[in-house]
Amino acid sequence: MLRKLFWLCVSPIILFILFNVYILGNIISWRALAPETTSFMRHQMRVLKTEDEEAVLQYKWVSYGDISINLKRALIASEDARFTQHEGFDWAGIQYAMKKNAQTGKVSAGGSTISQQLAKNLFLWEGKSYIRKAEEALITLMLEGNMSKERIFALYLNVIEWGHGVYGADAASEYHFDGKAKSLSAFQAARLAAMVTNPRYYDDHPKDRRLSNKTNIILRRLGSAQLPDEAQEKAIEQTQTKKSKRKKNRRKTN
Repeated sequence: MLRKLFWLCVSPIILFILFNVYILGNIISWRALAPETTSFMRHQMRVLKTEDEEAVLQYKWVSYGDISINLKRALIASEDARFTQHEGFDWAGIQYAMKKNAQTGKVSAGGSTISQQLAKNLFLWEGKSYIRKAEEALITLMLEGNMSKERIFALYLNVIEWGHGVYGADAASEYHFDGKAKSLSAFQAARLAAMVTNPRYYDDHPKDRRLSNKTNIILRRLGSAQLPDEAQEKAIEQTQTKKSKRKKNRRKTN
């Protein structure tokens, strides 16, 4: 009896550890390799195939450099304006979301960062629970601790959903605009970014006024969106400026 009780208590802990070791292994491998599919893709395709047996997964990986800068800016402007500044969690955004939800009386704002969204899409299941949210936070820390911001963003751009069975920037560009992700215009990029919050609905309702309104808002914000490589260059410039100032001060004192 005691042995059964022991294993009943220990088994969930062992499973938790093994699951997260599996996740960490995948994250490390995906620093260089592309994921074949994600947990979210597999789940949604199972649902889609119950409605249409001939449904096909539209997913094609492309390199970070082969994705339009317009789409990169549009997604940061739309989904996570502080992406280059935080370490996985935007606390100001979370506080704003909580305040907005309290005012409306419903969950209308999530406050999830690009890193959190990626963690959920790569590994987790549908639904809302404290366990899933805690696991999402742990995976987010693993992503931020083992990947550069640019790599996290590259994964995000390639695996997010943009319609029924449509995943990633290149598949979305071909599906919605008959073109490649590299050649997306500012308007096309803003429209795709506007779809991210409810991609299947907007796939079915492309003329929805909310989609048009959000597209216009994102277009106005494009110029203020900072990309990971730009943030890195800025940090290097600031470091070099500080070093040059120190040298000048030393010369003056000498």
